[in-house]
Amino acid sequence: MSAKYYTQFILTDEQYRGGNEFCGVVELNYPMEQSSDTRDIEAILARNFDLQQNAVKLVSWSRLH
Repeated sequence: MSAKYYTQFILTDEQYRGGNEFCGVVELNYPMEQSSDTRDIEAILARNFDLQQNAVKLVSWSRLH
């Protein structure tokens, strides 16, 4: 069962220095626990922006119902 999350994140790559804070919805193939590691969400966001995973810093996230 997939789960959607509203995310706020910062891109630390040089090309985003002027405007680097974003928000959006990410869909995972499985629901995450509130205490889960956020690397899966960061990996999806990085892939969408064609960046390395370490160029994305997740600020907050919450599950959409």
